[in-house]
Amino acid sequence: MSDPRTPILTNNAPKPLPGIYSQAIVAHGFVYCSGSVPMDPVSMKIIDGDIQAHTHQCIKNLSAILEAAGSSIKHVVKVNVFLADMDDFSKMNEVYMTYWGDVKPCRTCVAVKTLPHKTDVEIECTAVQVNEVVEKE
Repeated sequence: MSDPRTPILTNNAPKPLPGIYSQAIVAHGFVYCSGSVPMDPVSMKIIDGDIQAHTHQCIKNLSAILEAAGSSIKHVVKVNVFLADMDDFSKMNEVYMTYWGDVKPCRTCVAVKTLPHKTDVEIECTAVQVNEVVEKE
């Protein structure tokens, strides 16, 4: 039996740590995206800015990965948001709400002690795959 999982790798989002995880996995009609921090895919550094700029960058990175996997932000069914400070909740939501259209995905948002690169937000999602994989490892 062949492996039903297809790993996704696109240059339009930050590279994953080699041998540790994939940007996303496509399996059984779904795209499971790893958590995205507000990192620039070219410099591989956290972008300057506040929680709102960081939320935009996380979603921009996820959008690139979803497109490479044959999906898009409008096909997301579940989102997990991790905040370093729950005081950022309303500012993050102001940006978050602009991305999902009329049908909002299910969502969990939790505060955590620390995030990679000491950033303030990390976002992961699961989406329905609607097209063939564009880029894979």
